Amino acid sequence: MPDIAGWRRERLQELPDTAHFDLAPDWVCEVLSPSTQRRDRMGKLPAYAHEGVAWAWLVDPISRHVEVYRLDHDHWVLEGTWGEGHADASAVRLPPFGALAIDLSRWWA
Repeated sequence: MPDIAGWRRERLQELPDTAHFDLAPDWVCEVLSPSTQRRDRMGKLPAYAHEGVAWAWLVDPISRHVEVYRLDHDHWVLEGTWGEGHADASAVRLPPFGALAIDLSRWWA
């Protein structure tokens, strides 16, 4: 169960009237903490790959950065890391949401 999940409209045209979804998300986001980091990286990421989740973000509020992973067949590829100290942390475009500029400095406030 991810902290945040998203589906492409083409795949999930209507929200189901249930407590859970049977359709795997297209994107997930995990907010790391010292107590969950190991489970998020070593347990959840492989499970998401197995289910065919295309994108995963790992957000680390302590080190103030975001890791973006793309699924390539059955393994994760690091697309990049963004965060504090990034050239323009006030307008980053994180895949797969490249059309949206995100101000990461607001996340750490």
